[in-house]
Amino acid sequence: MKYLFVFLFFTTSFIFSFQKDDPKTVNSTIKVSGVCEMCKSRIEKGTIKLKGVKYANWEIISNNLSLIYNSKKIKLDSIKKKIASLGHDTDKFKAPIDVYERLPECCHYKTSSIH
Repeated sequence: MKYLFVFLFFTTSFIFSFQKDDPKTVNSTIKVSGVCEMCKSRIEKGTIKLKGVKYANWEIISNNLSLIYNSKKIKLDSIKKKIASLGHDTDKFKAPIDVYERLPECCHYKTSSIH
């Protein structure tokens, strides 16, 4: 437990030191639709793979994706487009229906009013 605390402390310190030292580093939070741990994994892994994204953490309950990224390497709209291409809606871009339908059943966040 002590090692976990030390690891988290240094990781957090490292992330925040990036933000202070580099004026191109942007801290942002966006809404991303999803419902489960599989969504969380897909959203975070897909986002962190993008060149310029340094940190991505999506919270299931709030649907907030916290990001730290280099604004000289990637724009926020590009991040949102990539997330939509993974099957998850953002405030600006919607997931293609064919991609959304291929998500596992537990990841379906859209509710249909037609029964």
